[in-house]
Amino acid sequence: QVQLVESGGGLVQAGGSLRLSCAASGRTFSNYGMGWFRQAPGKEREFVAAIGWSGSSTYYADSVKGRFTISRDNAKNTVYLQMNSPRPEDAAVYYCGADACGRGRVIAYLYDYWGQGTQVTVSS
Repeated sequence: QVQLVESGGGLVQAGGSLRLSCAASGRTFSNYGMGWFRQAPGKEREFVAAIGWSGSSTYYADSVKGRFTISRDNAKNTVYLQMNSPRPEDAAVYYCGADACGRGRVIAYLYDYWGQGTQVTVSS
């Protein structure tokens, strides 16, 4: 089992910045690929960013490429999502997931564990 706890969400002004964190406990964090997904009201959960187990491979949705950065610190069992220049359409509940495959993939149902989510609200 892997337990994931997201934090760092809140209200941010469009064009500002916000950093989300996801702390993991349980099995060896460094074995897992990690991903960030988001879900807005009435919409399906969508891929935002993912990172492989070593941190050397990262993947981004086109909508956030160049604005958001995913990173991980395996010594701290934590994955981050730095959100720069957020837009109102980025508002959603953000979830982190752990992928036992180790790669960090773009499809939500391939993930094995999820956190409870953290709300991000973007004011225009």
